[in-house]
Amino acid sequence: MNSTRWRATCSLALSAITAGSILTATLPSTAHAEQTGPDVSSWQHIDGRMIDWFAVKRSGHDFAMVKATEGLSYINPYFVPDSVLMRAAGVARGTYHYARPNLPPEPQAAMYAAVVLGQNGPLDLPPVLDLEDSGGLTPAALIDWTHRYLNTVQALTGRVPIIYTYPTFWRTAMADSNQFHRYPLWIADYRGNPQPEVPGGWPAWTFWQTTDSGSVPGIAGGTDVNVYSGAQGNFAQFANMAGLFGSS
Repeated sequence: MNSTRWRATCSLALSAITAGSILTATLPSTAHAEQTGPDVSSWQHIDGRMIDWFAVKRSGHDFAMVKATEGLSYINPYFVPDSVLMRAAGVARGTYHYARPNLPPEPQAAMYAAVVLGQNGPLDLPPVLDLEDSGGLTPAALIDWTHRYLNTVQALTGRVPIIYTYPTFWRTAMADSNQFHRYPLWIADYRGNPQPEVPGGWPAWTFWQTTDSGSVPGIAGGTDVNVYSGAQGNFAQFANMAGLFGSS
């Protein structure tokens, strides 16, 4: 991002904080029958356009997942402004790291944790590992890589991470491992079934990415859309929203 655009973005974000502090004081409870939210990366910033997080919130979405980092060298250039604006709008923030298992896990976990600056504040969901690339590793090696990454992120952020994956990848690249049940599952399954396929013997899914071509007000173009199952209990507590906006 060039310096002119960055200054403009920061100015917009600061203005939104002021507006948001007034708006969110009067927002209704976020306790809906079903919590939904998009997940976004730089691809949702078509031609450099910013996401209107207030429109996202008004349309009924309580959370969003934002790509933070990838591998050892990529930081989403829109991560900071998105984080600031969505908090101002009262949208709970999840953040994710796109795994590159051909590179060591501990440095990737450290870079991610440094960029997201923790996951323990108000409106913070737990950290997410986006695992959909084997990096050429065997299942046994990828399972070990995943354990090491998750252990490092949990130590650095203080929260149990979420695993994002899709059924075919987990069954093949991870040999349908059942070693990760203590981590909440975010599963991508677009087949339109009443429930997603849950690999690896997980007892329940926590988030379900139902489509990769959804339409959300405030976001240009198509975007993924997700639903929360309630598997981790009250969403307000899971997202550190207790005491905010009238939630309990």
